[in-house]
Amino acid sequence: MKNCNLGNEMHDLVRRLLPICRSITGEGVRETLGILSENLPTPMNIEEVPSGTAAFDWNVPKEWAIREAWIEDENGNRIVDFAQHNLHIVGYSVPVDSWVTLQELQERLYSLEDQPDAIPFVTSYYKEHWGFCLAHSERVKLKEGNYRVFIDSELKDGHLTYGEWILPGETEEEVFISSYICHPSMANNELSGPVVATWIAKWLATQPRRYTYRIVFVPETIGSIVYLSRYRELLRERVVAGFNLSCIGDDRNYSYLASRYESTMADRVAQNVLKSHHPGYKKYSFLERGSDERQYCSPGVDLPLVTLCRTRFGEYSEYHTSLDNLDVVTPDGLSGGFDLVSECLEVLEKNRTYQATCYGEPQLGKRGLYPSLSTKGHEPFAKMLIDLLAYADGSNDLIGISNIIGNPVSDLWPVAERLVEEGLLEELEK
Repeated sequence: MKNCNLGNEMHDLVRRLLPICRSITGEGVRETLGILSENLPTPMNIEEVPSGTAAFDWNVPKEWAIREAWIEDENGNRIVDFAQHNLHIVGYSVPVDSWVTLQELQERLYSLEDQPDAIPFVTSYYKEHWGFCLAHSERVKLKEGNYRVFIDSELKDGHLTYGEWILPGETEEEVFISSYICHPSMANNELSGPVVATWIAKWLATQPRRYTYRIVFVPETIGSIVYLSRYRELLRERVVAGFNLSCIGDDRNYSYLASRYESTMADRVAQNVLKSHHPGYKKYSFLERGSDERQYCSPGVDLPLVTLCRTRFGEYSEYHTSLDNLDVVTPDGLSGGFDLVSECLEVLEKNRTYQATCYGEPQLGKRGLYPSLSTKGHEPFAKMLIDLLAYADGSNDLIGISNIIGNPVSDLWPVAERLVEEGLLEELEK
């Protein structure tokens, strides 16, 4: 279902967030979280974790601040300017103010020969370094001579910042949703995930909920590691399914990346929804991981989590470049990403296990279920009803029955509820 208003609203927020210079720490992260919090039904809880804090095998790095960065030739012509695009600076570059030869400069420049008009995304978070990124078409124009390189930046003791939003349900069992907020000025790779998660929060707040929902916005890798170092035991105890959202705003494809053994409730839900509603989807194994599923599904953590995408990270040409812009992320793409996540959550909420109470096929006519379905046009519904009863033997939940008989859970659930009302099914306790 395409919701034009929904897609346009999400696209407007992506547009607002795109110019912010984000990294794994710093003011850009705080500004981004503040704007997202404004758009949530209730404000999120924003946590600050001091530099140097241990998190499993890692430590929170120093906080990075970047104010100005550029390259000028001998005539004062500015060749590269951070003020023109956030990706022009290598992330976490240390301060420098120096004259260098072209040969020396080339050792600090990064470009993509096969994408000559793209500025690449390059970082050096955990080893002090500096550098600049530029379009290869501009790099090849550089002439012999001396160049002034200037970076006004700072690495200081500060904080890693993340956001958490929790919506209570009827039970303490949780559905966990995560996305990341650490990439500068890339629309699909960075902003589609947190923006879709924000609109999912808005939608959830209007729905009846069996489960409690925990949505987190973290810097990728180090943020999820820090979060797990604080809440691993709680999450392992409570989470029944989890979804990492990444690159979920283009309109080219749908895809999902499985958990390590592809056996969790999240795997079952994602595959069922994609097969039912988006049959051209692509599935990736955990061997093809690359986002925060690496942490959430790691040994000893093993959350029942998968990653949901439109076109998966690394699988579209604009990925990790300046070309990942507002043309790649579209209102229809964001709306479709929202549909995928909300469909998965609806299946989770409606999934039940039933036991048929009647031996043999029940007499549906006396209950008003069959006479009105006797025409040819109603045969598919009658077959779905009979098939549902046939496999409601207490060993299959609705997802399992859907997989067997080929009808979406969204179609089966109201039928199952009617059969419960008629005394032909009983819902079993989990």
